[in-house]
Amino acid sequence: MPLATTRRTGLVDQVIGQLRDAIAQGEWPIGQRIPTEAALAESLGVGRNTVREAVRALAHSGLLEVRQGDGTYVRATSEVSGAIRRLCGSELREVLGVRRALEVEAARLAATVRTDEELAAITELLDRRDAAYRVEEIETYVRADTEFHLAVVRAAHNDLLTELYRGILEAVTASVAATTDTRLPESEAIGHRGLLEAIAARDAERAMAEAAGFLDSLIREA
Repeated sequence: MPLATTRRTGLVDQVIGQLRDAIAQGEWPIGQRIPTEAALAESLGVGRNTVREAVRALAHSGLLEVRQGDGTYVRATSEVSGAIRRLCGSELREVLGVRRALEVEAARLAATVRTDEELAAITELLDRRDAAYRVEEIETYVRADTEFHLAVVRAAHNDLLTELYRGILEAVTASVAATTDTRLPESEAIGHRGLLEAIAARDAERAMAEAAGFLDSLIREA
């Protein structure tokens, strides 16, 4: 999606907004180098100093990473994600700890306020996850597992909780991939049927215990 030409007022803020939107919408995926300062200035119809200030602001917030002599790269898709990446880095145990804090509360709320439509969506995602595990389709499994957890969070009906979780979604996906071994028999793999059953039964206490249980197990092994 091409960037729109900016208006002549609040140029830096406008450029920040347009670059942020382009990143969030996948114009430049994580790890990709964005266009040069000169190219962005020409596309946006602004001066290079304006682009430089906007890039500096987005680097400070964690969305971009400026590599001297190499270029500027996308580091995260949101400020929250960028902050979490700076906090956790590649430390799996820390990522799992943040997940535990959010997912246990989400499980409790989801068991209390979920709708039948949300329960059906959660069930479908878990079925897709388990089917992918059985045939060792690791990428499909990781994607379905991440979407399953996000669906549980959404079913909690707490917009801030959902936004926080979406902010660490890349770290969640990475943690799922890092803790998955499809060579294990399905009976020995971490399952989420107990969590699904608790949410279906509106059993908040069991839902919390199920969410905490598998994450505590992963944290011990990390």
